[in-house]
Amino acid sequence: MSTAEKPAKVRKGDARRARGNRTGFTTGACSAAAARAATLGLLLSEVPDAVVSRLPNGQEQSFAVIDGSVEESAGLAHAVIVKDAGDDPDATHGAHMTADVRLLKHRAGEIVLKGGIGVGVVTKDGLGLEVGGPAINPVPRRNIIDNVRAVAGELLEHDGLEITISVPGGDEMARKTLNARLGILGGISILGTTGIVRPYSTAAFRASVVQAVDVAARQGQTSVVFTTGGRTEKFAMRQLPALDESCFVQMGDFVKAAFTSAIKRQMPEVYVGAMVGKLTKMCQGLSVTHAWKAEIDRDILAESAQEVGAPADLVDEIRAAETARFAAERLAVLGLAEAFHRQLAKKAIRSLKGQYPGDYHLAVLVCDFEGQYICRVDEAEALA
Repeated sequence: MSTAEKPAKVRKGDARRARGNRTGFTTGACSAAAARAATLGLLLSEVPDAVVSRLPNGQEQSFAVIDGSVEESAGLAHAVIVKDAGDDPDATHGAHMTADVRLLKHRAGEIVLKGGIGVGVVTKDGLGLEVGGPAINPVPRRNIIDNVRAVAGELLEHDGLEITISVPGGDEMARKTLNARLGILGGISILGTTGIVRPYSTAAFRASVVQAVDVAARQGQTSVVFTTGGRTEKFAMRQLPALDESCFVQMGDFVKAAFTSAIKRQMPEVYVGAMVGKLTKMCQGLSVTHAWKAEIDRDILAESAQEVGAPADLVDEIRAAETARFAAERLAVLGLAEAFHRQLAKKAIRSLKGQYPGDYHLAVLVCDFEGQYICRVDEAEALA
């Protein structure tokens, strides 16, 4: 094959072009639309096939309604909106967001919002929601009530309305989320600050990191352990068995959100569990460590390898390599894995403490790609 015929080298960043960009709607927006449709059903004795609902961002949006029904003798109406998450890989895509609206006789103007099957129940403080109540966040809560009030009209002149939001299969969907860790049991959360889901949006994950730190603080925990994913979390849990599960927070790529939340909550002990790639990005001072945001700084890897005695030719190879894993694996063969990762951990601590100053003690726990322990570095060693 000639040089001209060779395919162009594909870098990680090129993959983003293949991602879809179709927006979708939050569980909160779909719940509000279902509640509005059911309320219209009570008013008109028939649930419409489509409803125009106002999103939290003020935008008017039409939603198709399925399974609409009215039981006039019981003062009850039922409506379902099928959640469309657009091109976002959302665990709740396709969920049947269901609203049952019932007349409350002689309770003029009153609107009561409840959670039904598949909507989580709040069991811990720190979420900004009533313990024992449904996991319907404040913005969607207001949006649901506002949409109902906008169309209820004469229904509220003499009576009130009880809205029950439910999600068939919501308990199964919740197993794909961190709800149980946050103290939300039995179903999903009804979420959304704008009503719009953007593909591969980071906002929801970032918010969950902040929420998890709040929950740990409200539980009286004095330590928080930030990990970059499931494998590093399991590793960190093995290293710190005395800590309660609520102390462990999967921060993913959101270093800044994690650390600013811990500092705000005045957490005395902060741990980070990471592998070589994310560790290097923390050395770089990145507030978000996702591959789309910035490439690995191979100079940091090469310099760290050189500092622990790697031969010059290998240092040059590391500087030219595409991944941090290359450095980790080659240095492990030479018996330099522990020393190399310790150097990176010290640099990460210096970077993190410089960026996020505060009265907390920081330690970094490092594991390999199988989640096996490599080293632990405390700030006293790194800052000496």
